[in-house]
Amino acid sequence: MIELVKSMQQDHPGNPAVVVSNVPDALGLERAQDLEIATRSLNHRSFGGDRLAFEKELQDILLDFDLDVLCLAGFMRILSSSFVEQWSGRMLNIHPSLLPKFKGLNTHQRALDAGDREAGCSVHLVTPELDDGPVLGQARLTIAENETAQTLSSRVLKLEHRLYPQVLRRYLLGERQPLYISE
Repeated sequence: MIELVKSMQQDHPGNPAVVVSNVPDALGLERAQDLEIATRSLNHRSFGGDRLAFEKELQDILLDFDLDVLCLAGFMRILSSSFVEQWSGRMLNIHPSLLPKFKGLNTHQRALDAGDREAGCSVHLVTPELDDGPVLGQARLTIAENETAQTLSSRVLKLEHRLYPQVLRRYLLGERQPLYISE
């Protein structure tokens, strides 16, 4: 997330308006403040499992910031279809797999267990179905022979930091053709 914010502080058509986290002590909030970006924290646990109440409060926070596009990065909450539909065509997410493979969690271990030779990450438009929206970009790398889920995660994260800013830039400029890069 911070790499995405930093990219927008350079020659980029987007401007970072706010960083919101559902984890009150998330390091990203502190890093965003260091970059003089507004931050908000909304602890989902304080809603006692009432997802719609959490999302209403989240939407109220977001509406305070005249946002054109909402970029999810490390926001590990499944959003309801009613929330997603309010941002239809304006919410992007990064996922640590080559979608449509390995939607959901534990993507790196699942790629290793499947014997895949390649792994990577995808930026996609968010739709009500989990990790199912149109892919706007993918970055891939070759899985090493001695790869572990931890080493693969670290390598893919570096690709995420390259891919997301490039895809967001293209998206804001109206480009909808997927971008594909390889390590």
